[in-house]
Amino acid sequence: MMFKDKDLKQLKEHGISIKQAEEQLSFLRQGLLYARIAKNAAIGKGIRKLNNKMVQEYVNRYEQTAASRHIIKFVPASGAATRMFRALHEADSLCRQPDFNPKLFQNDAYQHVAECFNRLEDFAFYPELEKVMKKNGSSLESALNNRHYHLILNFLLEPEGLNYGSLPKGLIAFHRYENGARTAFEEHMVEGAGYAATSGNHVSIHLTVSPENEKQFRDLLQNRRKKYENRYNVHYDISFSVQKPSTDTLSLDENNMPFREPNGKLHLRPGGHGALLENLNELDADLIFIKNIDNVAPDRNKNDTITYKKALAGILFEYQEKIFSYLSLLEKTDHIADEMINEISSYLRDKLGTSKNLSTFNGKEEAVRYLQKKLNRPIRVCGMVKNIGEPGGGPFWVAETGGINSLQIIESSQVNHRNPEQEAMFSSSSHFNPVDLVCGVKDYRGNKFDLLKHRDPNTCFISKKYRNGKPLKAFEWPGLWNGSMADWNTVFVEVPVSTFSPVKTLHDLLRPEHQ
Repeated sequence: MMFKDKDLKQLKEHGISIKQAEEQLSFLRQGLLYARIAKNAAIGKGIRKLNNKMVQEYVNRYEQTAASRHIIKFVPASGAATRMFRALHEADSLCRQPDFNPKLFQNDAYQHVAECFNRLEDFAFYPELEKVMKKNGSSLESALNNRHYHLILNFLLEPEGLNYGSLPKGLIAFHRYENGARTAFEEHMVEGAGYAATSGNHVSIHLTVSPENEKQFRDLLQNRRKKYENRYNVHYDISFSVQKPSTDTLSLDENNMPFREPNGKLHLRPGGHGALLENLNELDADLIFIKNIDNVAPDRNKNDTITYKKALAGILFEYQEKIFSYLSLLEKTDHIADEMINEISSYLRDKLGTSKNLSTFNGKEEAVRYLQKKLNRPIRVCGMVKNIGEPGGGPFWVAETGGINSLQIIESSQVNHRNPEQEAMFSSSSHFNPVDLVCGVKDYRGNKFDLLKHRDPNTCFISKKYRNGKPLKAFEWPGLWNGSMADWNTVFVEVPVSTFSPVKTLHDLLRPEHQ
């Protein structure tokens, strides 16, 4: 027992049980379990490719069904834009040096920073930055001409200006239009109107936000709601939730002991985006779209996104219809024919990529129980883009116990990169995971699945961080779309790269697709 009385009180206040805390520390000490990639998923071998006719058929299926379903667009939006402005924060530190020479930004190492300054007018936030500087007695044009970069960065990043250095991505102006700029949050509102409208033109969107930013999101919604409702003839039902304190996690210090703050308290930190499974689990919907906050396009590039979102949802409806019919038949164990059992097993193998040989079962009842278990799970249809060199995970066949392979999204942190074979398969993946998911979270009787029962606890992972200048090993929950959905029925579908336009750094907003 390594916890003090004050630790137990702190854990209880967060809603973390002693058992959970001990399991986290045990995992951190033992080290993570790597996924075992059996082979890459590819077109025709785990990834479906649609022709134009198929796309339209699935779009039609979705549009004919959507009005009668409860649909929610789920957007993880709680992360701060730390990485987005990291290079500018570093540049600001340089600008503060007494011997700073603006010519330093001409070096290749600062190429992107220099381009951000040279093309500052191309950013959607430029007019607002110009306004806030003028209000405070400064001229943005003059600051640029005289290379007063520190002054510009101060008004861009700090609270006396736009405060972009502390805001989440959802509140940052991404795109410029004739009638003003739009934040990433607003772009999701517009996109949602394009494919998530149900009966009465209701559009439901749920965002996970950090507690300190929730009011800003609500204020922005209050100011913009009517504008977009009138323009797109929809009614928005937009809700927010915060990551639960009970999903915060512990860390270990260099001596493999619980990492503590200078005041002696346990260091509890957010447990990664996998912690949002709790938020997702509380949504009651027939279908849930999932997409990251920073993956949005301006209006001129939205058509492909809207079309393929509908097509993915149409595919999900098709799979659900077949799965639900099979599950209804399997309820009648005494009357189901062997031929039907063989057909269902083939469907599991050929369409969902997971099935045991029926000869391994001890009689019909055991086979039926297995088929019911594998069919009666949450289902997701995941868009996959051709690998364009973006960092992140992709679609793979993963080896499981019992000699079965299953389709999974695998992130880099799950791979043993010291194993040449595993590294070769991971790095040669033909497709990339853009986080473009359509999820069915209710069973064939209309009951909501408990999603917490369908994650793989062995896919928790360890991240290396620093706190107060000291290194730590942090426990993170299974990733939301990889380990947290490891026990879902999974379908991969190729989608065009035009549907993927993430903004990881400020410089990404200067790419043609965002201009």
